[in-house]
Amino acid sequence: MALSNALILAAALLTGLVLALPRVAENRLWRATITPLASIIGSGFLVLGPVLETSYGYLAPLVMAGMCAGAWMFGAAIRANIHQLDQAISPRSVLENRLETAASWVLAFAYIISVAYYLNLLGAFGVSLTEVDDRYHARLLASAVLVLILVVGWTRGFHALERLEQVSVGIKLAIIAGLIFGLILFNAEHLRAGDLQFSPPELTGWPAITLAFGLIVTIQGFETSRYLKASYDAATRIRSMRRAQLVSAAIYIVYIGLIAYVFTPSDLPFSETAIIDMMRIVAPVLPVLLVAAALSAQFSAAVADTGGSGGLMVELSGGRIKLRQAYAVLVGAGLVLTWTANLFEIIAYASRAFALYYALQAALAALGAWRAGGQSLRMTGYASLCLLGLAITAFGTPVEG
Repeated sequence: MALSNALILAAALLTGLVLALPRVAENRLWRATITPLASIIGSGFLVLGPVLETSYGYLAPLVMAGMCAGAWMFGAAIRANIHQLDQAISPRSVLENRLETAASWVLAFAYIISVAYYLNLLGAFGVSLTEVDDRYHARLLASAVLVLILVVGWTRGFHALERLEQVSVGIKLAIIAGLIFGLILFNAEHLRAGDLQFSPPELTGWPAITLAFGLIVTIQGFETSRYLKASYDAATRIRSMRRAQLVSAAIYIVYIGLIAYVFTPSDLPFSETAIIDMMRIVAPVLPVLLVAAALSAQFSAAVADTGGSGGLMVELSGGRIKLRQAYAVLVGAGLVLTWTANLFEIIAYASRAFALYYALQAALAALGAWRAGGQSLRMTGYASLCLLGLAITAFGTPVEG
């Protein structure tokens, strides 16, 4: 066990050192990729493992692959919109401009819910290794951080915290590398012992589909590439989104594949931090690493989405909503969600909000394909994606214990 701990720490440290190399850290495409990549894997790896294993059993990797495929298709619609705006062959119609405005308002609203999601996850993990590991104290911690974000945003802005976001990305990826390496060692032990588990799914049919709908937010984040126009050209943003989605899909599918056949539902007590109990079985060092990842990653993600939501509200209102007012609205809504809903309900709310945003983006892509002419197949595909996004918005359900 001591050897496993040492090897896991070495894998995490080596990954962190590689990411810190100037050739990597200063690479322009990598910098453009790291923003959506960090957002996509920011919290999903803390939640998805236990949920998919318990709900879908030996089919969990297939479900994960399906979720990634759905995200890729929504990403394709957003990439088409980036390309259409960059080419600007013909001006957008009034309907397209109104859809764009509506999508931006929906995204601002989705960010409000995602901040509550990130900080409630932070709260749950923040108290998980303490003597006050319960929902009440997790909510207290989440509320305290929400108030801290309001105070910082109100008085100083978030520029002082931007460096923290950059550092947390490296920490997160390094810890994920250590986690996957530890799971590889654990799977190798079970394979040698002939002790692989093939648990049957607990959910099938429509309930299985609607639960997957309710988890979309855990693989959300690729859309951030669209809003990096001030820093990167359209071609770089499109390439960075593709790369971020491919890398995150590989990480998620490997991660779920390494969990699916060495645990059974009886090994996983239902909780928001079940991954800690799982990883404690794999190696004692992993729970500590996961808590460190959760605290740094969720705080930085919450800061980023707070800034994004506030900026959108100011822009869309033509300055009628001030930045401080936007932050106050966000924190107020976050506090209400924190004390009236559990984490899995907040995840489902966020998933449905982002699904509506993706539906509107798909509708924009369909209209753009129609306006360009000669793209009936693409137009039909994007229109179908719009309907899928609306279905997720309507039917996404939370995990139930």
